[in-house]
Amino acid sequence: MRHRRVADLMTPNAVTVQRGTLFREIARLLDEYDITAVPVVDDEGRPVGVVSEADLLRRQLSKAGAATAGAIMTSPAVVARPEWSVVEAARTMEHRRVKRLPVVDDTGRLIGVISRSDLVQLFLRRDRAIQEEILEEVLTRTLGVAPSAVTVDVADGTVTLIGVLERKSLVPIAVRLCESVDGVIEVIDRLTFEEDDASHDDASHDASVQNGGAPDGSTARSGQPAPEPG
Repeated sequence: MRHRRVADLMTPNAVTVQRGTLFREIARLLDEYDITAVPVVDDEGRPVGVVSEADLLRRQLSKAGAATAGAIMTSPAVVARPEWSVVEAARTMEHRRVKRLPVVDDTGRLIGVISRSDLVQLFLRRDRAIQEEILEEVLTRTLGVAPSAVTVDVADGTVTLIGVLERKSLVPIAVRLCESVDGVIEVIDRLTFEEDDASHDDASHDASVQNGGAPDGSTARSGQPAPEPG
């Protein structure tokens, strides 16, 4: 399965400003491009900070200091890498309490911006696309389950799995893999199984221990040498 990366969802050619950009110009750019923040870059295109709507409001209320991007920006900039998963980007936004992340390459230069609204696009993924990925990638290719064994219904991102798997241990694995598919909001598990392999393993383990075997199935040793055959 291939999960979306920051590079797949980011906006390239991001709007930027420099340290000397004035307050009014920053406000104009936010309004013109309908964005909530803009990266501040140095002469080599590396983000040194971010100016958000909140930064502009704080400066306007305080009237303190120079009204330039360098004076009012939040620094250092919290950045993302293009190879990050969307989960990493979302967690970073949540942890650092930001709505947008400048995306930088290996040299630290800005190559795009990813925002919360970009991440929301995942949850607008078509139900049909989700269903096809679960059937083809999760069940058939990864778990080796026959397509006829499980019915996959998807409605508004909610996945319902109905059918019979060969072994009980496959059920939680199938659910977890489906939950990791892009666009899935919830998985409803209505799967059954033919063989309770978990109970079989537990019974074999108990019998082995009772008969003097080690938990791994080998013969347990008492610490005394075995008698030689007569």
